[in-house]
Amino acid sequence: MTSAGSLSGFAADAAAALTSTSTRWSITDAPMYVPARPGLYAFFGDEQAYQDLDIVSDAHPSASLDLPLYIGKAGKSFVSRDLGDHFAALPDSIARTGGSTVRRSFAALLRDELDLHSVPRSLKNPGYFSMYGLAGDGDAKLTAWMHARLTLAVWPRPEGMRTPLVDVETELIRRFTPVINLDKNPKKLARLKAARKAMSAEARAWQPVSD
Repeated sequence: MTSAGSLSGFAADAAAALTSTSTRWSITDAPMYVPARPGLYAFFGDEQAYQDLDIVSDAHPSASLDLPLYIGKAGKSFVSRDLGDHFAALPDSIARTGGSTVRRSFAALLRDELDLHSVPRSLKNPGYFSMYGLAGDGDAKLTAWMHARLTLAVWPRPEGMRTPLVDVETELIRRFTPVINLDKNPKKLARLKAARKAMSAEARAWQPVSD
């Protein structure tokens, strides 16, 4: 481990693990390999994903198939957070965009490509429109796209690590500037912020269908 026990050392180890192609799995295969432990995770996209998301290197220098689209942390378990909440890759799991900021970001950029429409995440008690859900079969279409186009890598938190996991996450986001990350990212994708704002506005304008 580089600089054992230091933030820089943990960040270096995490960066190496997350960018290694030998420990990157398809979403359907991930449940066989991802441990039920806390740590950091990264999503990567294939060439079609970059086309669908309309991400080009000239517009954002970090747009590369070898670099993560998104980096996040699982405070309790990769299995529940990644495979359940984000991907619905576990038996009987249902990923809901209203409960996942990364799904909301993907949905905003794929709005036209997948014909997605936003609604309040709670139709019975509309509010918190920035945390929008998806109408109709939108969640199913987004989940299918994520299963087909994304891969996952993880870095389990080392036993006994005292450095806050969020600090290591911040270091990696600042280093790689993943295009889907908005928080802590020094090179935010301006188009993503605007796309999420448009989805929030659509959710705010939602009205229940009259009988």
